[in-house]
Amino acid sequence: MRIAILSFEYPPETGFGGIGTYAYYQARALAKLGHDVHVFAGSTKPGVFHSEHEGVKVTRIKRDGCVSRMLDGARKKRAWWFQNRVTTSTDAFEVFAKEHSKKPFDFAEAPECGADAMVTSTMLQVPTAIKFHSPARLIMNIYDTPKIDRVLTAFAEQLAINQAAVLTSCSRFLADEVHSKMGERDPIHVVPNGIDVPMFDRDDGIDVHAKFGLPKDKQLIFFANRMEERKGIHIVQKMVEGTLAKYQDIAFVFAGRDLFGYMEKRILPWVKDHQLQSRFFYLGQLTLPEVRACLKKSSIFLIPSLWENCPYSCIEAMTAGRAIVSSDCGGMPELIEHERTGVLAKNGDPASFVQALQRMIEDRQLRERCGAAARAEVEKRLTDVAIGRQSTALYQAHLDGRPLPAASPVAVVPTAVRSGGPADAAAAQRIADLELKVAKLGGELEAARAREAALKNRREWRWGSALLNVATLGGAKRRGS
Repeated sequence: MRIAILSFEYPPETGFGGIGTYAYYQARALAKLGHDVHVFAGSTKPGVFHSEHEGVKVTRIKRDGCVSRMLDGARKKRAWWFQNRVTTSTDAFEVFAKEHSKKPFDFAEAPECGADAMVTSTMLQVPTAIKFHSPARLIMNIYDTPKIDRVLTAFAEQLAINQAAVLTSCSRFLADEVHSKMGERDPIHVVPNGIDVPMFDRDDGIDVHAKFGLPKDKQLIFFANRMEERKGIHIVQKMVEGTLAKYQDIAFVFAGRDLFGYMEKRILPWVKDHQLQSRFFYLGQLTLPEVRACLKKSSIFLIPSLWENCPYSCIEAMTAGRAIVSSDCGGMPELIEHERTGVLAKNGDPASFVQALQRMIEDRQLRERCGAAARAEVEKRLTDVAIGRQSTALYQAHLDGRPLPAASPVAVVPTAVRSGGPADAAAAQRIADLELKVAKLGGELEAARAREAALKNRREWRWGSALLNVATLGGAKRRGS
């Protein structure tokens, strides 16, 4: 298949979080499976840039044109999330449409978060799969965002969702949330995130002790995520305080962007006041190889998030065979089975985390057993190629007309006809007449489909369809208009 992945986030230039990590692993996995893969991603500098890596074509785009200028009003209203989604989807469409005209794509995939496919799925007849990661309607209330931004962002994302041919989610928890809280009625197929295990296992030659000054004589508890409330950064101080007070051979290591100043303004001053600099380390944002190197030298990985789906931070820690202490929120129990592949603590409860950390610190066998089981779980069901196969199976089923098959009428042949009994000449004639009518209707249906296909190739149809999709949040397209 020729597959497009539309994702503003894509490493290294715009690989900000889990969505970028997923797009990277997914693109490479699909290429390894023999598919023609083209990624349309964001750029940090204006222009259009083409490259290729490991069989994956990558086009990065950033435009500063009329669409961006039209959104000045949104920026003045602090509708940053919304303006980002509109510019991202518009930039992707312009370049995607050119590539599609040269050689049509069979399928496109995009995250719902970012609305990357909003314009493309509106303007072009390309089957699109939307994968749920963290919908704005479910998470934006956690952040300091104005109501206008929450409403407009949800609108943009919903437009892309409504036009999808296939819906997937990285966890059952998130699929259920989308059904119950967002009113989605179509099936959502659970396809977890995958990871390239051989690449993760590769030794990149990074000595974290030399590079970051991490101590060799202490057990390291590692946190790698954005420094924000959704990731639980506002409750880690109590965990650190309760743990370091009891164990002298423990050190905490934190890595990730300090988006809202929690680390700089709150935690690091506290660390300095209590003279804990030799046992608390903040490394800032790391590259993926640096994160992997730190994981491999850590004893315990900490996930105190308030809301999660299927986070790569956890999957990477599982792949490294680390002992994991995680909150029991969201989709985490789908990755971490309590006391088998890690230990779960009560969401938002620092005391519960301190207790769970104490168990892991004091019980070496528990650490080793959970780490080994976590690694085995990744190898069993979370490899990048396995996830790529699940995804393309859904895409191919849709192209073949198999995802939601309409019930086919079954001809019920009278018993007398099947047995060759006497009353059946009339029944047999009726069946023959019905067969002729079905054949005639089939021919008329094929002719109608041919006329519809010809109409859809006309410019007037495409623009009219696009306007209707916008007016109905994509509902017309989902109904087959």
